[in-house]
Order: sequence, then C-alpha cells, then structure tokens
Amino acid sequence: MCNCLNTRLKAIRKSVLLSQEEFGKKLGITGAAISKIESGNRNVTEQMTLAIIREFDVNEQWLRTGEGEMFLIKTRDEEIASFIGTLLKKEDDTFKKRLISALSKLEEPDWEVLEKMCNLMLESKKD
Repeated sequence: MCNCLNTRLKAIRKSVLLSQEEFGKKLGITGAAISKIESGNRNVTEQMTLAIIREFDVNEQWLRTGEGEMFLIKTRDEEIASFIGTLLKKEDDTFKKRLISALSKLEEPDWEVLEKMCNLMLESKKD
C-alpha cells in the first residue's frame, strides 16, 4: 500500500461509508476537492488533517505516517462523552437529544426496568 496521505484519506472515507461529497461536507470542503486529493492532484492542508483527526477520530500517527491503527480506540466512557458532546453541539431537538434528556431523569428503579426491557429486546433478536 502506498504510504501517501491521499491514499489514507480515501481509506478513511471508504471505512466510514461516505461519498466524496458527504466526506467533504463534514470537513467544510467540496466533494470535488476530496476527489482531487484522493487522485493526488491536490495536497491535504494541515487544517484539513486536523479536521479529519477530530471529525472521524482518526489516529494522527496513522494519518500522517501509515503506522498504527486507522482509528483511535476509545474507552466506553470516551465514546459516551463523544456522543453526548456531538448531541450538545446540535441546536435541533432530535429524538436522540430527547431520549438522553428523558434518561437523565430516571431514578434507579426505572433503570432496572429499562435494563430488563433492553435484555428482552436483545433476546428476541436472537430468535
């Protein structure tokens, strides 16, 4: 595999299952710009490199050198914090935000009931 940044950028995009247009939008550039980068006709700027690392939780060492794992390995707590942080940035009233708000109001017995319901749902999926 080429040790080129443009090749690694394409690998990230494919791994997160985004089109060039969708990937570019998350980075604040056009799909055409992503196409030029992936084909080697345009360089990745430092600002874009940092945006890729931040937006997609990419391992900086891997992105810059090709060494190590593509994505950062997060603990469960880090994943939860990242998810909540992303929700808080959004101004809209999405279902996810309403759900987290409702969960924050549960008392311990409610959590026990919810856990039982989730376990039942998971069991039914196995059938």
